[in-house]
Amino acid sequence: MSRAIFKSTTVVGLTTLLSRVTGLLRDMVYSQAFGAGTLMDAFLVAFKIPNFLRRLFAEGAFSQSFVPVISEYKVQREQGEVRELVAGVAGTLGTVLLGVTAVGVVAAPLVILGFAPGFTQEPGKYELAVSMLRWTFPYLFFVSLVALFSGVLNSYGRFAVPAFTQVLMNLVMILFAVVIAAGSDNPGVVLAIGVFVSGVVQLVFMLPSVARLGLLSWPCWRPAAEGVRRIGKLMLPGIFGSSMAQVSLLLDTLIASFLVTGSIAWLYYADRLMEFTLGVFSIALATVILPRLSAQHAEGDASRFSATLDWSLRIVILMVVPAAIGLLVLAGPMAATIFGYGNFSDRDVQMTQYGLMAYSWGLIGFSLVKVLAPGYFARQDTRTPVRVGLIALGVNMAFNVLVVLPAHYAGFATPFVLLATSTCLSAALNAFLLWRGLRASGVYQPRAGWGALLGRVLLANAVMAGVLLALSHDLSKWLAEPPLHRALHLAGLILAGAAAYAAVLWLAGLRPAHLRAGEGR
Repeated sequence: MSRAIFKSTTVVGLTTLLSRVTGLLRDMVYSQAFGAGTLMDAFLVAFKIPNFLRRLFAEGAFSQSFVPVISEYKVQREQGEVRELVAGVAGTLGTVLLGVTAVGVVAAPLVILGFAPGFTQEPGKYELAVSMLRWTFPYLFFVSLVALFSGVLNSYGRFAVPAFTQVLMNLVMILFAVVIAAGSDNPGVVLAIGVFVSGVVQLVFMLPSVARLGLLSWPCWRPAAEGVRRIGKLMLPGIFGSSMAQVSLLLDTLIASFLVTGSIAWLYYADRLMEFTLGVFSIALATVILPRLSAQHAEGDASRFSATLDWSLRIVILMVVPAAIGLLVLAGPMAATIFGYGNFSDRDVQMTQYGLMAYSWGLIGFSLVKVLAPGYFARQDTRTPVRVGLIALGVNMAFNVLVVLPAHYAGFATPFVLLATSTCLSAALNAFLLWRGLRASGVYQPRAGWGALLGRVLLANAVMAGVLLALSHDLSKWLAEPPLHRALHLAGLILAGAAAYAAVLWLAGLRPAHLRAGEGR
């Protein structure tokens, strides 16, 4: 079991790594060409709005509802019924999203006013964001259909093609930023058009793979079909519960719109570095285990279901905790090495460093949520994550209102750092409540060896942090180095930290067989 999951996770992880690398290249292009000023603040809000809705309609509530149902159809029904389900969902979801997209384009001024009201305080910023949103909003329609077909392919064990679509998106957006926007009188709108085109390219790329499975047919409007109704019933509460992290980030954006220009961009670049790690491993693991958990639930195999969760949690702790420590210690070097060139000033680097330090520990909470939530969605339980997510969101909102805004008006130098901290607190609470619910219901029963594993991980991380601190130096020296020296120095630090971490785990007695067997002893 664990070997099959590990193999699939590796495939998705490597493909996602390529996606994240090209994503970083895209963000490096943005930072060097456009800095962290008005244009980037406006573009990032215009891109975040459809991206947020994508997480709700596509990667969030929809995927978590669609994959368990199609996995059940695959196990219990004929191929023709699966094809009809895909056609019905594509036609129904596509029609709804086409309507949502039309409303979003027409109501773009109101949407921007709702999500970034602070933009009206700076001349031209609000109008620029509105113009951009009218091009970026249709991305929601295309990418949601991409998520549908990704769910189909993932359910049949085809993980590489869905993961590669993000690479195409990044390449298209890099092309528009470097080749077209550079010579344009309105580079912001050109960037937004690039988002639109990337959605079309991703959808076209997916279709041949679905056709090869024999599951591609003309979309049909079938909201009353049994499978479509089940997905819709599961999806509605999931809209609120499965993407609370994204809601928190959008609330951060709303509040950041009132802060000094650049705050949204600083948070974005810091979040991108955190998301790089999250996407390479945690999201890849969650993508792989959801269809497996769904199939195990459909087969009534509670023991294997629990064992899959236990193995996944061990791997998350083993891989994500050192990544979080690395982000914390190397926040400045990473910001300087990846973004600190061109129009991205030394101050921008420093502010991004502060944001990444605040986000770093939240990586653990976000990753645990990615693994724990499928334990509910695979059993077609979307209500519990809704309740948990709303509690976490309430904590986030309360912290923002009671701490962040007062700190801003009191003259606190970096209030955007508190926004990141608030998001991380919300993620940690979300993860804890999800874990407690699985334990209380008996769905998840930890296997022996957790104490030994946690002790080894803590010891190895302490040694790794000491090595990184000893070999690094302050931010001003990093900024004084040429780009190649920065890259080589950062790569050396990462390799040294990874070697120290692995060596301590080995000396402490941890072996791959422990994890494969789910023992951890």
